[in-house]
Amino acid sequence: MTSASSVRAVAAGDHFVLPSLIAEAIADEIKGPCDVRELTLGWPLEPFGPVAEVSEASDAEEELIDALADAEVLVTQMGPVTARVLDACPGLRLVVVCRGGPVNVNLDAARRHDVRVCFAPGRNAAATAEFTVGLLLAALRRIPQAHELLVRRGSWEGAAYYTYEHSGLELEDLPVGLVGYGAVGSRVARVLCAFGARVMVYDPYVRGEVHGLRLASLDELLRRSRVISLHARLTDETRGLIGARELALLPPGAVVVNAARGPLLDEDALCDALESGRLSAAALDTYAVEPLPPDARLTKLAGRVVLTPHLGGASRTVAEKAARIAAAEVGRWVRGEPLAHCLT
Repeated sequence: MTSASSVRAVAAGDHFVLPSLIAEAIADEIKGPCDVRELTLGWPLEPFGPVAEVSEASDAEEELIDALADAEVLVTQMGPVTARVLDACPGLRLVVVCRGGPVNVNLDAARRHDVRVCFAPGRNAAATAEFTVGLLLAALRRIPQAHELLVRRGSWEGAAYYTYEHSGLELEDLPVGLVGYGAVGSRVARVLCAFGARVMVYDPYVRGEVHGLRLASLDELLRRSRVISLHARLTDETRGLIGARELALLPPGAVVVNAARGPLLDEDALCDALESGRLSAAALDTYAVEPLPPDARLTKLAGRVVLTPHLGGASRTVAEKAARIAAAEVGRWVRGEPLAHCLT
């Protein structure tokens, strides 16, 4: 057990999970004086790209090493906890990452240095679920396209969507298939059921009751769905899960939504299906390559796609929740209690 007054911590936040949010959450959790240094890290030079042997991290190794002098605890969102950082900071005992997985931490090096590494699962599930439903509605009713015509071009041409030929679909009684039923997918299912959609679920790893109808195969789900929304984890098994064969199983005019992970979906196959008119629309927040290249085929399909730059988990509540989850782990460590979400 460590005395709260002797805790030396670094709150290495960024412009999303602010250092002040982390520091305040730690102070509230341990209910006593503590020495927390606040540090703001920038985004990586190549957004979401690798930094040394870790991924999706800031490129501020030197800055982090300087800040961690004599520190025992690091709470961070994007800090690059590389082997070099761990070698340079022998006093570090606990690293808590304010995200769903510690992809910015070299776990093998942390184990060698006997450093506990924790993360913050579930912090953005509600935000991503809400954003997914927003994307779905935007694609079904062509909201961004109508906005673009009216506001950007000063044109009333969007009124053409008020014709049978061009109007969209409504959620009530619409067959919607969810591929994956984890923390996000299950929330999306509940919301869509409230809209009156006919929700179907495919997830071979989930047991028990689901909101909607559970289907035994992905192919059956695809054949029966006017809309599919992807919520699977990205693994070797699920990479490229939805390709040309799978898209061809969807009914003509179907809509594809992906706010999970870009590589779940074959983007070239999706573009082929959109360009041919077999799919009516797609709404994407994640991509095989991020940032999305300016010359990507998807950007040439503005009339059929809704594209956002990986914003699904970006809400103020997510930042606050992540800081609280991380601070709770610091509190457990200070009190000598078992850590709730520890990987080392």
